[in-house]
Amino acid sequence: MKIRIGPDGHHFFDRRTGINVLIDEVRPEEKSWSRAPRQVSIALTNVCDLQCAYCYAPKTKATLTTDQVLAWLVELDEAGCLAIGFGGGEPTLHPKFIEICQRTARETQLAVTFTTHGHRLTDHLLESLAGSANFFRVSVDGVGQTYEAQRGRKFDDLVVRLNSLAGMFPFGINVVVNDRTIDQLDALAALSQQVRAAELLLLPQQPTATVGGVSQELSARLEEWVRNYAGPIRLAISAAGANGLPTCDPLPGENGLRAYAHIDASGMLRTSSYAMTATPIGDAGVMAALNRLQNTFGIQLGTNS
Repeated sequence: MKIRIGPDGHHFFDRRTGINVLIDEVRPEEKSWSRAPRQVSIALTNVCDLQCAYCYAPKTKATLTTDQVLAWLVELDEAGCLAIGFGGGEPTLHPKFIEICQRTARETQLAVTFTTHGHRLTDHLLESLAGSANFFRVSVDGVGQTYEAQRGRKFDDLVVRLNSLAGMFPFGINVVVNDRTIDQLDALAALSQQVRAAELLLLPQQPTATVGGVSQELSARLEEWVRNYAGPIRLAISAAGANGLPTCDPLPGENGLRAYAHIDASGMLRTSSYAMTATPIGDAGVMAALNRLQNTFGIQLGTNS
């Protein structure tokens, strides 16, 4: 198991099983805390074969190189990061996606996850990722015609693909919660159970150049649905949309850049994929960029905020 030291104690993590153990009887001194965020997401490419209106990804055709990504991951691994999440765009469209996952698993102790629209999850791809990727999420924004209107792909084709994954690979389903999908959360929870997904991740829509964020009314409806939910599928929610919801946070001291950071496809480091403030990683490496992001914008990194 990998050990991460932080303000909440000693965090033991096994990437193969996903088991987390926190020993919090002794609180380590700040000078011994792991310096990297607990989790980092990387947009490998902005390229995507869908055109969802609410997508936050920039439309420039930026793509990171394999050597760039692996150098950052080795550095993050050594500094105490536990997991990496590949995204985009559509990460499976990166020409070296399989190689990046395989090398990350081989050359670091990081858990490897990725988020995909699911239509490129061929048997060959999944067989190639066996033993390298630990978990992935499939974006399913609505069911039936709602999904097809937002994603431009056949919903039934996706369901066939998801059913074929049941028991083959650990995965979850995520949904952008907006005016179109809020009334379909029950159906999405049922779908998650049908295809044996591990969890349903709720992503309240964030404002982009083309769409607005969730309204107060929609937030209230989401909160009501969550509080009344009694299904067997585990629920999760993005940090940006968790206000007012009954969430569990076993690591309250790990917030801000201690918890999470995002690297976009042009090599800019951000506090999240939606954040406007950013700093280029450059030749000095990702940890130097983290310190620069903290110092330049006054963002908390090394202490509990």
